[in-house]
Amino acid sequence: MQNHLDEFLTYLHNVKKTSQNTESSYRRDLNKLIVYLNGQGITGVNEMTGESLVSYVTYMEENNFAPASISRTVASAKAFCHYLFHEGLIKEDVSSALKAPKLEKKMPSIMSMEEVVRLLEQPSGDSPKDIRDKAMLELLYATGIRVTELITLKVSDVNFAMNYIICRDRNKERAIPYGSAAKEALANYMKQAREVLLENNVVDTLFVNCSGSTMSRQGFWKIIKYYTKKAGIEADITPHTLRHSFAAHLVENGADLHAVQEMLGHSDISTTQIYANMNRRHLRDVYEKAHPRS
Repeated sequence: MQNHLDEFLTYLHNVKKTSQNTESSYRRDLNKLIVYLNGQGITGVNEMTGESLVSYVTYMEENNFAPASISRTVASAKAFCHYLFHEGLIKEDVSSALKAPKLEKKMPSIMSMEEVVRLLEQPSGDSPKDIRDKAMLELLYATGIRVTELITLKVSDVNFAMNYIICRDRNKERAIPYGSAAKEALANYMKQAREVLLENNVVDTLFVNCSGSTMSRQGFWKIIKYYTKKAGIEADITPHTLRHSFAAHLVENGADLHAVQEMLGHSDISTTQIYANMNRRHLRDVYEKAHPRS
């Protein structure tokens, strides 16, 4: 069964052009499913049944797995079985009986402008690390890019003259402008810090760690957690919180929703619509608190 999983992931990579994060997610979810099935004496894909897949979902529910995790596993199992069926490796798509749990749409966590300012002001020293951290935080909030996009950004992806960056995935690329604060922080980083951090290493990524190598996702998460605590912000701030805040603050200040969609790289406008809904809720709260006849 593991060989078929490896072939499925190769198919996703070469044909569907999926991202590394998507492929890792499929591998993680399906490996857990395979371990469960092996424990039930099911070792070949042709031995899987709708009942065995449903029993795994039931097992997850009974063991208090998060609905989002169950829903993702169901999607992974369906994609895997669909692939196996079309490749002629199983006689029928046994995943048709799987149903994902209904998920409540949670509003994304958004920072206030005051919190954003406090966070961005934390790297204030003149060490190469402080200068780099300042540039990374400023650029993240200025552009709303994902953490993976931030740490894989190349020097050649930045147009320092016109103040925009190019983000690429396997299917498309998008140009995102950045403002004066990020421009100043980036210029200072390139002038004062990057070469010092590199220590004669040759790396084309824009931001490097203290060993002169490409930074990891975990490395940047530690950075943002450190400055969140230093700023005295009690909320759980993640890189994605800054992405959400970037979008919400743009919409709140009148930005066109389609422009925000393009900058975020959303394929569907409905994904971006949530920020407009948040803005309406905010206006309603302000009205109810302030209007004498609300």
